[in-house]
Amino acid sequence: MAIKSKLPNTGTTIFTTMSALAREHQAINLGQGFPDFDCDTVLLDIVERHLRDSKNQYAPMAGAPALREAIAAKIYRTHELSIDPLKDICVTSGATQGLYSTIQALVHPGDEVIIIEPAYDLYAPSIRLNGGIVVPYPLSAPDYRVDWQALEDLVTERTTMIIINTPHNPTGQILHADDLTQLQRISCKHDLYVLSDEAYEHIIFDGEQHESVLRYPELWERSIAVFSFGKTFHVTGWKIGYVIAHESIMTEIKKVHQWTTFSINHFLQCAIAEYLEDASHYEHLGRFFSDKRDLLTRELASSRLKPIHSAGTYFQLYDYRDISDSSDLDFAVELTRDHGVAAIPLSPFYTHPRPEDRVIRLCFGKTDQALLNAAERLRHL
Repeated sequence: MAIKSKLPNTGTTIFTTMSALAREHQAINLGQGFPDFDCDTVLLDIVERHLRDSKNQYAPMAGAPALREAIAAKIYRTHELSIDPLKDICVTSGATQGLYSTIQALVHPGDEVIIIEPAYDLYAPSIRLNGGIVVPYPLSAPDYRVDWQALEDLVTERTTMIIINTPHNPTGQILHADDLTQLQRISCKHDLYVLSDEAYEHIIFDGEQHESVLRYPELWERSIAVFSFGKTFHVTGWKIGYVIAHESIMTEIKKVHQWTTFSINHFLQCAIAEYLEDASHYEHLGRFFSDKRDLLTRELASSRLKPIHSAGTYFQLYDYRDISDSSDLDFAVELTRDHGVAAIPLSPFYTHPRPEDRVIRLCFGKTDQALLNAAERLRHL
């Protein structure tokens, strides 16, 4: 029978493609964004205890009460915002499901959604699957800064939402207080939702503060913030995150959530609730990952790859124009196949790629030895 695709222009993600190529050529995978080291053994011990403590049936739809209360306490500690753990929080199957369920709940056919590119490649397909229209605002190398007046010029009477991501994947840049102030002004003026992807909230460097939408009262009233325990605790395969929004918005998100996953692994929720009681389990992440960023930067200082400073996440961009005139995809494939290091090209993150930028993304969320080995190969380019 004839299949009418809802996503006719969507193929396999670049992450899957490059990771498969890395396995084929036994390359060091600095492409896909997951650590190659395990999580804290303390967390594993807590998980095992809860697994054996009869936490193996459905959790409440919006999340185990203990975890929602722990999240509310964490948000008050980090952002000085009091939220209702029962009304304003929903535990999700990773940040991915939180983002998708939010878009599904709030974006209607014909609605326009502004995304800031290069954009995490979930956003655009999710918008299109729900009948929305993607309106890209492109950033450019090397600073990847938002001109908020230019972004506001894209707003029309059909605009419903702006999606932001800070710290930003794939560029490693962050939004500052003046950015959030401008975003608050625009969203209030035009009555827009703001969907804020904050999966890397604790991985921020150089003494900077994470500027969450939750810190800005008028922005908080119309925003949806999405977070990832997988990124925070080095357990991306557990697929557990959460969404925070004002009750009036969260009510709609929960309606969608209950018909997608309904609830998330109960014993993991209980374990993470306990683990969150000690703030040191996430407060050290900026120092931990900045050391890895600095290690890779030092080791590549004599190479022809030029770093674009990373302010957050565990990614850093590198300009390769002194090495090759190839497209970023061709260059990434060549790196993997011929030099044994997998990277991610930036063009798949754009609606209209910018070949003049000639930039790739490397993940430094790896063991120090893996970074040293990769750098040794890249110095020979």
